[in-house]
Amino acid sequence: MRRKVKNRNIVGPDAKYDSTKVSKFINYVMQGGKKSTAQEIVYGAFDIIKEKMKIEDPLEVFNMALQNAGPVTEVRSRRIGGANYQVPREVRDDRRFMLAFRWIIDAASAKKGKAMKVKLADELMAAANNEGTAVKKKEDTHRMAESNKAFAHFAW
Repeated sequence: MRRKVKNRNIVGPDAKYDSTKVSKFINYVMQGGKKSTAQEIVYGAFDIIKEKMKIEDPLEVFNMALQNAGPVTEVRSRRIGGANYQVPREVRDDRRFMLAFRWIIDAASAKKGKAMKVKLADELMAAANNEGTAVKKKEDTHRMAESNKAFAHFAW
């Protein structure tokens, strides 16, 4: 079993919503060290969500999107006796949120013709409603794990 990482960087909460998840999401959106640009994108997306859905707190939509886009099981490759097997495994909570972050941001940036904050807001709202590319990716991952259930006894 892996040893626990001792020097993991703990991210503090963000200034506007006082949430560590939002702070990590901003860091994940950030490219080339431009944190202020990433904050504009994320906070702009939250403002768009607030406007379109006519709700008070966009954090509810954000948390629901992360919950709906994060996978519960995934497959990991394992080499046994000269053959590679796709072994289904449960996903740790921190990895689950990181995968959800990655899939939502990738789905938003793959769209064309709009500002990033608009694309990100659309993808977050779609994921909160169990729709969109990120949720489809999660379902594909679950389907893959389900089809390889026969190799679950190889789990380590």
